Amino acid sequence: MKILYIICFFISLQNLSYSQELVIGEERVKPGIIFIFEGAIKDHIMPEEMHLKENVSNIHIEARVNWDNKDIPEGTPAGGFVPYLSINAKIINTKTGLSTFIDLVPHINLIDNFHYARNIALPGKVDDRYDIEFNILGPTVKELALHKDWFEKYGPDFLDSVKFNYTNVDFEKIANASRN
Repeated sequence: MKILYIICFFISLQNLSYSQELVIGEERVKPGIIFIFEGAIKDHIMPEEMHLKENVSNIHIEARVNWDNKDIPEGTPAGGFVPYLSINAKIINTKTGLSTFIDLVPHINLIDNFHYARNIALPGKVDDRYDIEFNILGPTVKELALHKDWFEKYGPDFLDSVKFNYTNVDFEKIANASRN
């Protein structure tokens, strides 16, 4: 029995290293969409030719975007991924003013499932502080067609453009962490 406890302890430690994420902010917008913005441990993302390699990245910036569990449109899967959004982030070094701009693209993994993300190199040292601006655009009519019932209840836009700002974010701990 003691060996079973020891094995469980080491498995939980291993899972902790993979799930370590810095929650930057959480937001809710109509019609029941939850945004959770995170700084995560950089990762190996494929296809490699389309993503910044892990060894030249500092962090993996994420936006988990899901339907809430309450006050959501009829027929919507509670907790389900919200697709077809255009999300970008601007990360500004508060010390130097240098910035980097990145488009977050759909990803899938075994921890968060579907989410929007990208590996990035911070525009400065990992122990500097950063301001972050997330910009979200809903899908265009080319990307998402609306049925009459949705249009009549929610209008012509699936999601209004939204912007969220966070200040003085400290990525040092997450930037120095490793998935290995």
